Amino acid sequence: MPDLLNLQTLIAAATSGSFAGAAKRLGISPAMVGRRIQALEQEYGVKLIERTTRTQRLTEIGSRFLVKANRIIDELEELNDISRPDVEALSGRLRVSAPTTLGIKRLAPVMAELAERHPALSVELNLSDRNVDLVAEGYDLAIRIGELKPSSLIARRVGSYHFVCCASPAYLERFAAPERPEDLRLGRCILNLNLVPRDEWPFETDDGESFTVAVRGNIEIDNGEALRTAALAGAGIIYIPVDLVAEDIADGRLVEVLSGWRKLVLPIHAVHPSRRFVPGRIGAVIDAIARGLRG
Repeated sequence: MPDLLNLQTLIAAATSGSFAGAAKRLGISPAMVGRRIQALEQEYGVKLIERTTRTQRLTEIGSRFLVKANRIIDELEELNDISRPDVEALSGRLRVSAPTTLGIKRLAPVMAELAERHPALSVELNLSDRNVDLVAEGYDLAIRIGELKPSSLIARRVGSYHFVCCASPAYLERFAAPERPEDLRLGRCILNLNLVPRDEWPFETDDGESFTVAVRGNIEIDNGEALRTAALAGAGIIYIPVDLVAEDIADGRLVEVLSGWRKLVLPIHAVHPSRRFVPGRIGAVIDAIARGLRG
């Protein structure tokens, strides 16, 4: 019977596309990845992966072997869940991808709490503002902001991402605070390159009527923390996620403007690959994230 670590290593090497990628994911050396896969090949007398100095690919037998390896790992996960149905005792490893700002401000505390409550659970949180390929890059779970495109992924809404308009007191001393969204045309705005389009900011009236306002400014930034820093320096008004500036507004370093108009609200989803069996720890972590975002 094959060693389960060797099977997991084969899966990691196949989905990451390289021994180095598998090594980083598993926390071992590339040489150890090679030894584990070689052990599988010797045990079964077949070539599973063909490698050159630049590329690697599964052999035909390797592709069939990978399907069986995934099935074995799934069956083992199911056995573990059956034998340990109590979600208060989570164990195993989970790779999670999430957007940078949300991860820093909201998800890192959730992971810290999970680690404290479940010492046998290992969670790897990778922060990036790109949408990773969960299957190809070996992620168990991803948190995504915004409307989802149709896919085979299983999705669950876990929260909402709110935006706010604000500026520094120094800016508002030099320029009048806008009383209506249309007044933004007369001021200086710091354009958020993560908004599409960057120079049209969305609003909504109390009656639910949506509209956009064309804004202008001579600073354009694609990073939330940099937008915040520029606003603190008095460079203009920003349209930014609440998570980034809530403490600044509470402490008076930034002042909310146009509070009477609703700003952009985006859904937050947890997504994971469609599988015949979903380990219980994935559902438990999604529940914890949903509670953390509500809080």
